[in-house]
Amino acid sequence: MAAFVYSLCAVSSILCAVLLMRSWSRERVRLLMWVGLGFVGLAADNVVLLADEVVAVHSDLHLLREFTGLTAVCTLLFGLIWESR
Repeated sequence: MAAFVYSLCAVSSILCAVLLMRSWSRERVRLLMWVGLGFVGLAADNVVLLADEVVAVHSDLHLLREFTGLTAVCTLLFGLIWESR
């Protein structure tokens, strides 16, 4: 059951990232770019979580998961601060 939930989270975040980046490519609004890049990072975080918990059970990808999550959130935060000017 956990693998199904992790897969759904990964698929939904990938779908959000694709839709945001596609919208940015049409509209060229920089805030869409930053949010899209943040969701790309969150999608990568979900894929690494799926790999860590389901595929590679005997290896520890905790640091990679933390790094991808931190990078995604920092990208979102940077974009929101940068575009608020």
